Amino acid sequence: MARSDSVLLSGGQVATLEADRWNPARTELVVDGTPQSSVNLTDPTDLAFEYVERIGHVIDRIGDPGEPITAVHFGAGALTIPRYVAWTRPGSRQQVVELEPALVDFVRERLPLPRGASIRVRYGDARELAAKLPAGLQGASDLVVVDVFAGATIPAPVTTVEFYRLAARLLSPRGVMAVNVADGAGLPFARGQMATVAAVLPHVAVLAEAQTMKGRRFGNLVIVGTHDAALLEWLPRLVAAGPHPARAVSGEDLTTLVRGAAVVTDATASPSPDPGRGIFSR
Repeated sequence: MARSDSVLLSGGQVATLEADRWNPARTELVVDGTPQSSVNLTDPTDLAFEYVERIGHVIDRIGDPGEPITAVHFGAGALTIPRYVAWTRPGSRQQVVELEPALVDFVRERLPLPRGASIRVRYGDARELAAKLPAGLQGASDLVVVDVFAGATIPAPVTTVEFYRLAARLLSPRGVMAVNVADGAGLPFARGQMATVAAVLPHVAVLAEAQTMKGRRFGNLVIVGTHDAALLEWLPRLVAAGPHPARAVSGEDLTTLVRGAAVVTDATASPSPDPGRGIFSR
């Protein structure tokens, strides 16, 4: 495989696959200068990015270890999380929703999926397809991952209560929705997303690096929502699993964190803040 390659996406962005300078076994997908995914073909459990590791630890808590699950992923990237599920839970059924066929073709050609992985990709807008996924997925998905980026920002249509209601309809009684958001000082965007997910699902927690959670540095936060109150029992183990330093917020602490943040609707939504190129200097 060529260690540096590129493809032009429909929105004009350029996606490249580049060797990780710290770990030659890893390949990074970078879109317009923003690292999107990391893949280690020899070890799909090597998740590299902190927020992806946190999502991986959440996935590990669903059901019994190694038990096949049904998963829906909004946003393909380099298919890092679907690869992780296929590797750690053989026999899992997975659907990926992605706007860019060229991106998926590019990734799959150069970073092939594990043999036998049951991963189906549906092409189109995440918001539109959320309402059109098969009836067999409704109320039957153990995992829903929302990780939709256009370059460095999250598009407004996938940040609203209307979108999250559609995504939450997919969840089984034990199902978990994991949402990747990115924000900086004061967390105005992320707090709005926390309030919006909490308006849809009864049990919500947020996982992040400690300084990011305090709004002192730009970074990724993982919002986890479910109908299952057992989520709150997972939190000590999720924090202990890292990456460190880690913090989890739920219950009254989450209520305090989101106080004053409005639920985001189709009428009020805006994209996530652009972090600026300096955040991702290589």
